[in-house]
Amino acid sequence: MAGLEKIKQQVTENPVIIYMKGDPKMPMCGFSSKAVEALKKCGKEFAWVNVILDQEIMNDLPKFADWPTFPQLYINGELVGGCDITLELYDSGELKKMIDAAVK
Repeated sequence: MAGLEKIKQQVTENPVIIYMKGDPKMPMCGFSSKAVEALKKCGKEFAWVNVILDQEIMNDLPKFADWPTFPQLYINGELVGGCDITLELYDSGELKKMIDAAVK
């Protein structure tokens, strides 16, 4: 269960964290790329984990919040969702508000 404990620690310690394929400078899938671009446009720091490099997290994360796909965005320890939800929140202006409230 070390993977689930590690995930819990990461989402608790980071106000905004995205679990993605690749990293913000070199995303390894289109969904991760789009979600990261929306986060960058919000203008605040965010943490990230490359699930391809951490197989334990890649295997355990879908169990953590019962969400099967990547990327996964967490704000204040809560799963926000994947790429589509992140983009919808960005387009409506809600994502920036959520991030601004989480990152002081």
